[in-house]
Amino acid sequence: MTALAEEVAPVVVDKPVSEQGSDLDEVLWQAWKAMDLPEGYRAEIIEGAIEVSPTGRRRHTVLVGRLRRALDAHLAGSGYAAHHDGNVIHRQKAWIPDLFVAPLDLDEIPDEDGLGVDADGVKMVVEVERGHRNLQRDRVRKRREYARAGIPVYVTVDDFDDEGAVLVLTSPDRKKGKYADEHRVPYGTDAVIPEGPAKGFAIGKAIVAS
Repeated sequence: MTALAEEVAPVVVDKPVSEQGSDLDEVLWQAWKAMDLPEGYRAEIIEGAIEVSPTGRRRHTVLVGRLRRALDAHLAGSGYAAHHDGNVIHRQKAWIPDLFVAPLDLDEIPDEDGLGVDADGVKMVVEVERGHRNLQRDRVRKRREYARAGIPVYVTVDDFDDEGAVLVLTSPDRKKGKYADEHRVPYGTDAVIPEGPAKGFAIGKAIVAS
């Protein structure tokens, strides 16, 4: 495979998501499964396209590490844990959240093909913004996909939202691909998870500090 730029353009289809049929889903699914990417890149199936992106830079890695350690401490003894670098699968769609909260033993929620975990068993996903090129993906496209999958809580930690903000989305509407409840908290104020295994977990200064 040739060297990849900072982010490879997605394999785009010319039909809106609502008109895409199972044949296209199957083609994308088989293509995704066959991909052999160089180290440092990952591929996801998002709204009728395979999107390839690089892993995060230092700031991204720092934030993900802080979040995971804090989440694991919060979840201790609950039977749940914070996981990363794993495929979350839903109806031949594949996403790799920066973090997701699911049972401690992921063998409890396998997907049918054994390639990751079933989205139905995921209680929360977290995306930490990598840069301007990724904003539309996480703020718009993956937001819709996670809602369609019925993932109860979606959190973005976004250095690029004004002076920085945490967005907590809950109450997914699968049919509309929307989260009914949205709570945006600027950096410097605690963003508290309102439900699920991570209920009460606060994303505050200690996590988002530069």
